[in-house]
Amino acid sequence: MTRQTRIERHTNETKIDISLNLDGTGKARLNTGLGFFDHMLEQIARHGLLDIDLHVEGDLHVDCHHSIEDTGIALGDALREALGDKRGIYRYGHAYVPLDEALSRVVIDFSGRPGLHFHAQFNRDKIGDIDTEAFFEFFQGFANHARATVHIDNLRGVNNHHIIETIFKAFGRALRMAAAEDPRAAGTIPSTKGCL
Repeated sequence: MTRQTRIERHTNETKIDISLNLDGTGKARLNTGLGFFDHMLEQIARHGLLDIDLHVEGDLHVDCHHSIEDTGIALGDALREALGDKRGIYRYGHAYVPLDEALSRVVIDFSGRPGLHFHAQFNRDKIGDIDTEAFFEFFQGFANHARATVHIDNLRGVNNHHIIETIFKAFGRALRMAAAEDPRAAGTIPSTKGCL
């Protein structure tokens, strides 16, 4: 079974082309027009062992909001399509990731029921070229379109760069665990309902 997909999402605000390989090696070719965002998306690819090829043309003359939110939406769509009916996957994934003084936890359930529970506080309005409030929008877009329940908790941290980087790294690790194929599952749906 191939777990690769390509998504095009073109609106009046953004044009996004993304190719995703769930069984990759962590390669990323990223061009969102936002340097710090590219750096964070690279963490997802590297720590999730996903191959991601992403190109975003957004209305950055307005601000970063649409580019970041729509990238989350496109990534969620791509991941949902690549997972198919979710037969034989672990379904649940979790990770704790530290970076110096910062520590974050991410838990993912490919439940078919979208929901984001995001608990992180920043003491700056921007990190790099991104409004800190836009990170919530990225993960909200992903959760809604991947149809996943996502819990994100920053447990401690002082440096804002460290805080958000631990979140993206933990997200990649949790994603990798949840999407992995379970050799003991024998192609079954990981739910007593028989569907997700």
